[in-house]
Amino acid sequence: MAVKKASGSWRILIASSHPLFAEGLRSLLQRQKDQEAVVVGYVSTIEEAVAALQDLQPDLVIVDYDDERVNREEFLARFVEGEGRLRVVLLSLGERGHEAIVYDRRTLAASQIEEWLEKWQESPIASVPPTRKRIPVGRVRINRKRRDNMKHVIAAALVVIAFMVVGFWALGQVNLLPVQASLQAQAIDGLFGLHFKAIIVLFSLIVGLMIYSIIAFRRKSGDRTDASHIEGSTPLEVAWTVVPLAAVLYVAYAGSITLGETLRADPKPLEVNVIGSQWSWRFEYPDLGINSTELILPENKQSLLRLSSTDVIHSFWVPEFRVKQDALPGGDEFVRDLRVTPTKAGDYMISCAELCGRLHYDMQAPVKVLALADFDAWVQAQTSPISDDPAVRGEAWSQKFGCRACHSVDGRVGVGPTWKGLFGSQAALTDGVTATVDNDYLIESIRQPGLKITAGFQNLMPANIATDLSDEQLQDIIAFIETLK
Repeated sequence: MAVKKASGSWRILIASSHPLFAEGLRSLLQRQKDQEAVVVGYVSTIEEAVAALQDLQPDLVIVDYDDERVNREEFLARFVEGEGRLRVVLLSLGERGHEAIVYDRRTLAASQIEEWLEKWQESPIASVPPTRKRIPVGRVRINRKRRDNMKHVIAAALVVIAFMVVGFWALGQVNLLPVQASLQAQAIDGLFGLHFKAIIVLFSLIVGLMIYSIIAFRRKSGDRTDASHIEGSTPLEVAWTVVPLAAVLYVAYAGSITLGETLRADPKPLEVNVIGSQWSWRFEYPDLGINSTELILPENKQSLLRLSSTDVIHSFWVPEFRVKQDALPGGDEFVRDLRVTPTKAGDYMISCAELCGRLHYDMQAPVKVLALADFDAWVQAQTSPISDDPAVRGEAWSQKFGCRACHSVDGRVGVGPTWKGLFGSQAALTDGVTATVDNDYLIESIRQPGLKITAGFQNLMPANIATDLSDEQLQDIIAFIETLK
């Protein structure tokens, strides 16, 4: 810094308890090419300053105006108003580290103040009136700094844009979602797309700027200087508050529009009762009089799925439909509605999306979306008389009411005892008693499943499993079991 006396260099003593102030001021003084100002020492108390005067013989004492631990009035009273009349300046570093504020000019002699102020106005430290108005660094240096900053801004922007281009290209090359097979999926996929794009933009901004900063602003070899002390930027803080808030509000608005689309009701939907049990699904078509273990839906027609459970909480989910809803136990008041409009004929699979017990992973059921004509043909086939043979009818009822999900007909052990060879056998019960599996035993076990439990099995059969079974249908099922010798 070019702060000169009439002859020789200024010897400067800095009074501050803040290391950042001392280092920042030292950096400002060293930025000038002609080194006529020399920092000879640092003190933080009046006692240290008195001792330094004798040893260091400074020409000028610069006191940190913002340091409350330094008694400014004591410095002025001791060195300015007392004997010796030492030059003392109260100074505060500017927020950007390129300027300074001088608060007290009366500490310099009148014969020296004009030359001193002129030199300081040309240097990084500038004198300002008591209004705290800052006098900027020399215009040439500011322009050079602005050009450097603009180069960094442009280079960082190019890096961020490159990340975004690669991210959007990669997004177009992969299928993150399964086949879109419902009208509701179209609206939901639009919202997913918005989120994926927002993720790419945020990733590019964060990672791109981080990588550029690591490369462009890394510490050079041999550089031991401190970084600039930055207090903050009000415009930046306002921007990074307002912009994310606006983005969140927009996403919330888009989400509400999507929710409205998924809940839009058609005047005459196909109503299907979906009943979840550990660990199977059953489907009733009350207007058609059909029961099934497969969910058959017509294409391009809305279906109203009324979900319930016989035991624990299950969750109905077909990934291709996108929508999902819980099936709750507790009766009619806990029935939940889910609307689906299939748009793509094909075979899909229901999965339970709520952990519901030991065989949760296997709680699945097929879904078939049929063209309207094929759906009508299926309805016709289901409502036609099945057979005059009770055993044939019983096999059909066992499929429709979900019995086969737990009981095999080929001897394999499942959740419940196999039906193969069951009729007429001796069943060992958990209480140590042996019972003959006859017509009465099977009726009792179906109507009251928790009354007698076969040894080696748990009481997992829903208590109301036979609620929808008529006596005739129950006898048909027993006739079918009797044929499995």
